[in-house]
Amino acid sequence: MRQEIEKFAHVIFASSPAQRDFWLGRRSGVGEDVLRERYDGCKPCLHGSDAHEQATVAKPDGDRYSWIKGALEFDALRQAYIDPAGRAYVGPHPPFRATPARVIAEIELTGADWAQTPKLALNPGLVAIIGARGSGKTALADAIAAGCDATEGRLSNASFIVRAREHLDGVGVRLTWETGDPSVRPLLDDAFDPSLYPRARYLSQKFVEELCSADGLKDELLSEIERVIFEAHNTLERDGATDFGELLELRTTVLRDNRTRDEEAIATLSDQVGLEREKQSQIAGLKSQITQKEALIAGYIKSRDTLVTAGSAERIARLNALTEAADHVRTQIRLWSQECQVLRSLQNDVSDFRTNRAPMALRTSKQTFVGAHLDDEAWEAFQQTYAGNVDGTLTERLARAERQAATWRGKEHPRKASDQDPYVADDAELKRLSLGELEAEIGRIQRLINIDTDTANRLRTITTKIGDENAALKRLKDALADCEGAAARTTQLQTDREQAYLRVFESIVAEEQVLHTLYRPLMDRLAQASGTLRKLSFSVSRHADVHRWATEGESLFDKRRTGPFKGVGTLETWADALLKPAWESGDPTAVAEAMAGFRQAHQAELLDLSEVPRSQQADYRSWLRRFAKWLYGTSHIEISYSIDYEAVDIRKLSPGTRGIVLLLLYLALDDSDDRPLIIDQPEENLDPKSIFDELVELFIAAKNVRQVIMVTHNANLVVNTDADQIIVAFSGTHTPGKLPPIRYLSGGLENAEMRKHVCDILEGGDRAFKERARRLRVRLDR
Repeated sequence: MRQEIEKFAHVIFASSPAQRDFWLGRRSGVGEDVLRERYDGCKPCLHGSDAHEQATVAKPDGDRYSWIKGALEFDALRQAYIDPAGRAYVGPHPPFRATPARVIAEIELTGADWAQTPKLALNPGLVAIIGARGSGKTALADAIAAGCDATEGRLSNASFIVRAREHLDGVGVRLTWETGDPSVRPLLDDAFDPSLYPRARYLSQKFVEELCSADGLKDELLSEIERVIFEAHNTLERDGATDFGELLELRTTVLRDNRTRDEEAIATLSDQVGLEREKQSQIAGLKSQITQKEALIAGYIKSRDTLVTAGSAERIARLNALTEAADHVRTQIRLWSQECQVLRSLQNDVSDFRTNRAPMALRTSKQTFVGAHLDDEAWEAFQQTYAGNVDGTLTERLARAERQAATWRGKEHPRKASDQDPYVADDAELKRLSLGELEAEIGRIQRLINIDTDTANRLRTITTKIGDENAALKRLKDALADCEGAAARTTQLQTDREQAYLRVFESIVAEEQVLHTLYRPLMDRLAQASGTLRKLSFSVSRHADVHRWATEGESLFDKRRTGPFKGVGTLETWADALLKPAWESGDPTAVAEAMAGFRQAHQAELLDLSEVPRSQQADYRSWLRRFAKWLYGTSHIEISYSIDYEAVDIRKLSPGTRGIVLLLLYLALDDSDDRPLIIDQPEENLDPKSIFDELVELFIAAKNVRQVIMVTHNANLVVNTDADQIIVAFSGTHTPGKLPPIRYLSGGLENAEMRKHVCDILEGGDRAFKERARRLRVRLDR
């Protein structure tokens, strides 16, 4: 019996939160469907004082007052029965909805003789503006948005302010906010101040159409989503950024810089590998040159010996020993002199670094990292300089080299009175004497064995050549030692290059993780949503432009040659199979292994395709460096990210689906923005079923947390959302050269006259509504 009474009852007399949740279908296991089946739907809970004595009249227990939203007429109670969750409430105070400071309480148009109702009060919930076409609906929305500084960049040529511009001089809009704070703006604000923060969010027809049209600014939609995502992060997570792009830049700059540095390192290492390989190819040639140089020196020595055949064997042997020692000393002088020159060049380089390069590097750092906000004193610590006593070390080493060169050079000795008096003792260690002493002694010996002037000159020339060739031989041997060590260095350089290649992809993967983290608030919300929202997802992908990479590589090859890479396009086919999967979805190790496998399997074949013959060694070595830079290049790898709807990028969706996504964004996800939301015809590009299935519930939820002002021609968005206020726009007869008179009628669905206007304007009238229902075989219960 109780259930039967509750089933036909319109109102339940109850006040406890548990009872109210039950009758609103909010209890676990008892949803709206169950209530509809058992009790003919949800019921509003109301309560009175239930006074049994005079003192408790209008003083209910626990301050459980009943609140009905609507005008002071009986049909407001009927409306509470239709919308029990939105219209009825029990508690000490009415439910808190929009923030008062963010609610427009009243709009007034000043200086507008065409506005017959210049002042309108606005409800803090959902305000629906309806009317026939050209009746002044958009005029009111534009005026409210202009008063909120929210029209900049959002008005099209079809907007009221643009079309009626010549008639709006002197017209102003005055908004009074619920906190009593007024704002006054001219309707035409040609001197718009971009620093003004919009106090409302205006989705004009132009803005929505451009975001949702097939040829619209599709990136704008993604930008709006990113704005919502940014605002979903709490202030502590924003790192001081002011928008999503700046936050993304802050989180990824280091990673992108690391990638750039490693890519540059790969190019440099490839150059060095090429140089070391070139050195390896020089080993045989250097050995041949050394052999030839040694034979040439031996020939010079033999020629020198033939010039000094006269005289005792002891003196000739002494002369040979002195000449050999002089060759050694000349080499020492040459080495110490070269060291002096290098040390002086290094001193000049140090000076240039301090004077030019270091200050320039500091200035560049200041410009690049201006966001570090370091003062000049702090930046001084970043001035690059040399660690240790560089000047002292260079001065000391240069002085030492100059002393050594001077010591080995010695001084010129004057000729003695008798050639029998030696300049050098018989037991002296010749290779430790100065060149001056040795040359003086050589001259004395030559005179003793009676060498004529011509022979002496020839001997001097050959001796000089022997010294020069010995120096050249030493340089060749040093070069050979360097080239013989190139194989080990090449192996290390290749390892370093592979590590740099690995680090590039570590930076790429790290950037992907940053994007996932930034989009996490959106993903968490979508996981808890229903309907279309659950179909949205976020994707980050690596895109490898294999065609670009292969085309760049093929430009290095002679594609006419036989083999697996003959012709245009074959390299791309191989790369698609062996490299692309790792490039686009593999971890850094997998990418490095894929590249190593590709090199091992095909590098020899690719090298055989060189467009430069190997016989042209210099050109071929240059080609090898270009080949390595291409093979390890990563500029063709890019990161892309998108919001997807059923795995399709939203920028590629139909206008209708994009419209749904856009409105879901503002109504369901943008809950951090509590400013008034002004929308001009949200139903554009949307089908009626999508409006009812997706938008109605979202508008109902949105009006409970923010003020929503909507221009619409759709009955679902007015009636099924139970709009808190309906403003009907009417325009009078149009007089040429003037704006037609415009008036507005305000009320709610609890008002019979307002319901008639809604039915006439949005449904075509009662008769048209019933006729459609009859033709669609839909039963209407009055």
